[in-house]
Amino acid sequence: MAELPELVVLSRQMNDELKFKEIKSVDVIQEKCLNIDVDSFKERIAGKTIKKVYNKGKWIFFELTDSYHLLLNLGMGADIIYHNFDECSAGEYQCRFNFTDNSRFTCKFWWFGHVDLVSRNELSDHKPTKDIAISPLDPDFTLDYFKKICNGRAMIKNIILNQKKVGGIGNVYIHDILFKAKLHPKKPANSLESSQIDNLFQIMVENLKYALDKKGLAYEKDFYGKNGEFSKDYFLVAYKEGEKCPDCGKIIEKIKTGSTSSYICPECQKL
Repeated sequence: MAELPELVVLSRQMNDELKFKEIKSVDVIQEKCLNIDVDSFKERIAGKTIKKVYNKGKWIFFELTDSYHLLLNLGMGADIIYHNFDECSAGEYQCRFNFTDNSRFTCKFWWFGHVDLVSRNELSDHKPTKDIAISPLDPDFTLDYFKKICNGRAMIKNIILNQKKVGGIGNVYIHDILFKAKLHPKKPANSLESSQIDNLFQIMVENLKYALDKKGLAYEKDFYGKNGEFSKDYFLVAYKEGEKCPDCGKIIEKIKTGSTSSYICPECQKL
């Protein structure tokens, strides 16, 4: 599942490639992925020009002309692939956006992907995106901001995964972030010492920037169909149940943390 580094890579590429292009038409194979009926969607979006593309948490925002926004969520995974005018859009897809220069991009959702078209007046009330918090790669995501959201009794893992507090992180990168910070995922956020919060903040930002430099996860594709470079080899404890901790040699465990699972070293990350 794509998280912040992958979404940043994808949205930046889309902005570079699609900015100022005019949408000619949209082909929709799976109507359930839309927030409105397919005829209204096609009618409203035709003729719109893309002004810019950016990500907000795990969503990709397209700012369009005529005060509209196209909102794209990859769900549990998706291939969002660009095809220039010399190529044929082969393969399966749920939705295809065609531009007046004969280029296009396709959306092949693995599970739960969604495409929403909303006006600017509707955007502030768009339930899935209106409360998404700033991300650790945003300049406004400061240490002071992070300290303020670590003031509750919720376990620290849930704080970081809460999209209303921290935008863009899911159950992929969180394991190694907490391992490097030597924090058990169930540790209450308000029990952390100031120095632990400082350390966690720095590790979180550094880990995400490193994954971004590697162009995201190796099993996720960018806008041009190229896989990222962040393979399993770069993980420390994540998805390495039964292997030895790289720091102390103890066996890595997989535990339940609420509705999710976590990979931890029981020695380095004592509760």
